[in-house]
Order: sequence, then structure tokens, then C-alpha cells
Amino acid sequence: MNNKKTAFLKWFVPGMQVKRWFALGFIGLLGFMLGMGIIIQVRGTRGATMSVRIAEWIIENSRLPVRPGVIGAALSIIGILLCVFALFRLIYSLTSVLDPELAPSGLVDLIYQKRRLTAGRKIVVIGGGTGLSTMLRGLKQYSANITAIVTVADDGGSSGKLQKQLGILPPGDIRNCLVALADSEPQMTQLFQYRFRNAVRPTHPHRDQEVPLPVDPRNFGEGLRDHAFGNLLIAAMCAINDGDFERAVRETSRVLNIRGRVLPSTVEHVRLRAEMEDGSILEGETTIAHSELKIKHISLMPGDAKPVDGVLDAIQSADVIVIGPGSVYTSLIPNLLVQGIPEALRQSKAKKVYVCNVMTQKGETEGYSALDHVKAIEHHARQKIFQYVLVNIRQPTPELADKYRKTGAVMVEPDIDRIKSEGYRPIGGDFINQTDVVRHDAGLLAEAIMRLLR
Repeated sequence: MNNKKTAFLKWFVPGMQVKRWFALGFIGLLGFMLGMGIIIQVRGTRGATMSVRIAEWIIENSRLPVRPGVIGAALSIIGILLCVFALFRLIYSLTSVLDPELAPSGLVDLIYQKRRLTAGRKIVVIGGGTGLSTMLRGLKQYSANITAIVTVADDGGSSGKLQKQLGILPPGDIRNCLVALADSEPQMTQLFQYRFRNAVRPTHPHRDQEVPLPVDPRNFGEGLRDHAFGNLLIAAMCAINDGDFERAVRETSRVLNIRGRVLPSTVEHVRLRAEMEDGSILEGETTIAHSELKIKHISLMPGDAKPVDGVLDAIQSADVIVIGPGSVYTSLIPNLLVQGIPEALRQSKAKKVYVCNVMTQKGETEGYSALDHVKAIEHHARQKIFQYVLVNIRQPTPELADKYRKTGAVMVEPDIDRIKSEGYRPIGGDFINQTDVVRHDAGLLAEAIMRLLR
């Protein structure tokens, strides 16, 4: 109780700039009460309240050439206006301290948005790679109750280096999802995605040109080269939290103030193992993804990896579960090889949607139609999972199609009729955003998903 009293009294400490607005609001309230007292007295209602007694005295001693009823109405209106003005200034005083750039109108919008998103539907998205972060970027506009379940089988690039050097789980896909769900300034997002190169070239303060480096770039930043800043931060958080990767992700989520939460599908060190079409065995996500051979079957080592606390509960309580888009064998299926996840998906009463890739992937899904993607995933999960299959039917531009064809990739065939004949509900449409690459449009994907819930 004493702590509560102390906290309340702090509002009146000099320098807080709120006392004046409390006082003005109190004066406004008194004015309103006095005005109402005059109106009541004029109407002949006798009362014992202080405001009515003061009103009676004003009426008896007033020398103003104005009727008492008019004075009462004016005082009531002025009192209300003072209260509203004081409240407005109090809000402005508080918000200017918390965020100097946030105006009161902006605060109203922010509170409204937070309330709306907090009351949003429960969404679970499963996958990895850039496809998952694209999906999250669109869905966060509709709900803050998002759980992203992310694969930790990546062993290439910065993630692979940190995994070998520090013994932590690969943070790359986790980082991309955190950034996608971030409710922070764009510069914070840029910071998390910043990747160190050989050297930092300073810009001349008076000209938009680079200044020649005074040192040999080969001797600068070699240890940080190719590492993303966000990966290093997650690694540091992991060290601070005694190697607890899950807690490190939670703390990093707080830094970015994300909408929703990001969970690794497992916190056990797992590795992908693939049987190729010629019978050979390859290990490691990078090795498998860069192989020219087609994948026949993929598995997880160890095969008894357990899911993180919260993963199964999120699946069970979800309103909609979205799997994809992403590399079928190296981003999506690894999540479904974690014990308990396929069974939880089957038992969940949520609407389950597979978002099919726009283009095929050399080695992984060459020659695959949309239904082939679905079959490959459900074959590894050993059960039927999806109710809906969202597939793009818009053709990429001829220039982009030629560009992809040179790398062995083509547009995934949207075999809507076959999908329907297999008992799935196809959702066909224009879901792509064409720039220099063919990718899903985050807004169009999210809108299609939310339409199912309406």
C-alpha cells in the first residue's frame, strides 16, 4: 500500500508538468458543478450541497445584467471545456515524454490499433526462409496473436558459421521472422538486417561520395564479414541467458517490440538427411539445397527431436494454421518431422492452409505441380493435413519467366481441378509481386487468409 501511495505522489513532484493540468481540470469540474447548482437553484429545487449554496449566494448578490440561468449554463459549458482541455494537455504532456514525435491524435490511433490487433484471430504460421517472413509481414496488419514456428535446420551462411563457432542454433530464419513482425522504426529493421562486409566506407560530410579508406580493407572487419547484425545480437542474447536459445529469442522479440511471437520448432541441434533419386545420401541443408539431384525422401537427425514448449498449444488453440510459402524439403518439411507436430496439426480444429510456391526449385521441386507440393509435404507428415491450398494463377512477365528458366525454375502449374478432385479446397488468384524476382505479395496473401476467417 505504501508503494502505491509513493507512486501516486510522484505525479506531483516538481518537473513532472502534470500538476497544472490536474489543477485546471479540478477548476473546470468546480465550474461545471457551480453552473449546474445555479441552474438547479433557478428552477426552484432546494438542496444542501455546497455548489447549490454557493449558487444561491451568487443569485442573491449578482449585479450582472444577465439572467441567473444563463450564468449557470455558461459556467457549466466553460467547466466542461476546461476539463476536456486539461485532459487533452495532460495526455500531450505524458506522450511528449514517452515519445516526442507522438501527437495525441497519434496516441489515439496507436491505442486503437493495439486494441484491434490484440483482439485479432489466433494465427499460426509454420515454415522458414524468406517465404515465411513475407507471410508474417502481411498478417501482422490483422492480428497480434501470431505464432511463427520456424525451422532450425539451416547450416549455411552467417547462421552456419555461428552454429559452428558458438554452438548455438542457427538464428537466420528466426531473425527474419522477428524483423517481419517488428513494430519498430524502419532504422531498427535495417540494423537487424545489416550484414557486415570487408570494410565500412565513410561518406564525406559535405559530398555524397565515398572517402578512400586509410587502411587496407583486408585487415578490417574480417571476423564479422558476412554476419548479419541480428544474428550476432541473438547469439549475444543466448550467451547472456546461459545458452538458453528460446529465452534469447524472447528477449530479442522485446527489443524489436514484435507483434506476436516467434518459436523455434525445436531447440535440439538437428541436421537434415536426404535420400536422393539415385540412392545417394546427403547431409546438411546447404549440401542438399545445392545438389543437382532430385530429393526422394528427407529426414531429421536425431529423429526424436521434441518441440519447444508452446508450439503444440499454439497449434491446438489456433483459428487458422498456415504452412508456407517456402522451400518444401528444406524449410517446411523439417518442422513436420519434429515429434508431435503432425499429430497436433491433425487434431487441431483450425482451418489449415498450404500456400504453394510460385516457382519451382531446381533439385527440390523440379516438375512439381501445386498438388505435387501438397503430396510431398503430407507424405512426410504421414497424414492429411490441409483443407485449403492457396495457389497463384497469374503468369510472370516473359522477361522474368526467361530469367528463371535459365536457372532451371518455372512457374508452378496451378492444377486447380486435380487439387479439387483430391478433396482439397483450392484458392486460386493473383498473389504475386513482380520486381526483379517473382515473389508472393504479403498484403494479397494475408488478405486471402483473413478472408477464410470471415
